[in-house]
Amino acid sequence: MSKWTQAEADKFVADLIGEFGLIVTRRQVETLASEKGLPFPRFIIDNTAARAGRGVFDMSYFRQGDRAQQLAVQEPDLAPALAAQVVPMAALRQKKLETTVDNLVPRRDELYVPFGFFKDLKKVISSRIFYPTFITGLSGNGKTTMVEQVCADLGRECIRVNISIETDEDDLIGGNTLVDGNIVYREGPVLMAMRRGSVLLIDECDRGSNKLMCLQAIMEGKPYLNKKTGEVVHPAAGFNIIATANTKGRGTEDGRFIAAQMIDEAFLERFAITVEQDFPDIKIEKKIVINKMKELGCLDEEFGDKLVTWAEIIRKTFQEGGVDELISTRRLLHIVKAFHMFRDRIKAIELCINRFDDDTKSAFKDLYNKVDAPEVNPDPAPAPVSLTPVSEEVPF
Repeated sequence: MSKWTQAEADKFVADLIGEFGLIVTRRQVETLASEKGLPFPRFIIDNTAARAGRGVFDMSYFRQGDRAQQLAVQEPDLAPALAAQVVPMAALRQKKLETTVDNLVPRRDELYVPFGFFKDLKKVISSRIFYPTFITGLSGNGKTTMVEQVCADLGRECIRVNISIETDEDDLIGGNTLVDGNIVYREGPVLMAMRRGSVLLIDECDRGSNKLMCLQAIMEGKPYLNKKTGEVVHPAAGFNIIATANTKGRGTEDGRFIAAQMIDEAFLERFAITVEQDFPDIKIEKKIVINKMKELGCLDEEFGDKLVTWAEIIRKTFQEGGVDELISTRRLLHIVKAFHMFRDRIKAIELCINRFDDDTKSAFKDLYNKVDAPEVNPDPAPAPVSLTPVSEEVPF
């Protein structure tokens, strides 16, 4: 067999999508054709309109019912003329996709210290089961970093979307934009993650509005009908959604996270599990701080130990209602960076706690001074008592 029929081409494209998703590599195309005993898939490999980058092809091109493509497969002599008709759209598609087909696996941090839900999240993502997970916890305790480092460990792509009150359907799903003077449709990060089988990280989920409801069907792991293009996008194997937030979607009464919004119950219900992320324990946090000092070349284990102890005391006081602020793990790392630049413990701390009000800042500084004070023996040994008998004075 040296020539493809349209039926064979359609079946092969369907098999490709079912096996690898809509974005495939040249090797995947050639390997599948060889395994099925089919001729060399030149109608894909040589098709510049379907090319999504070097050695990468977008199978959605073949699912659009493009009559020109069908004729090009059946009648090779018409291919050059038909290709000229689709060059503008192909160029725009290629330009759009070339910005999104780079390796999206997060960079692995060799100094990262796993803690909390890390091992369990790794099991969730490595299972490749669609299992939306909601991670909540105070700011600066490593929620986002944990998701990224799990993906880095597993070699999984992670597409991060930061949510704000202004985030809408166009930002998430996609919408029209201006490219080289032409209005074209640009696909959003959510559909990109679905096509690629990536982990979609919805960061600061509780900062969004009810416009997040456009994700309802996607949150169920079902195919999505893009009403702007008419295309049905099927989630590739491995696609998952992880959300992070400072609240559980119910806002806060203490005003700490004033931008946090109430999230619709129907949206929250679509998350399979909710994880409450706390700060790392004192042993883990000290290792995190020391690793950062090593990375920056400013290792001072005594300072690192005192910083962690100081932060732990403040957090316990915060939990008991004694103070309104706390020192996060992120802020400890800010202090380490300042220490690296200025080589002054007190200056590094002062610069990094200036964001607090005067009373809190003063209390935090005083506490650190006590933690870092020279050790004084609280019960000094009494002066030695002479064991030599004292002679009684003999009166004359």
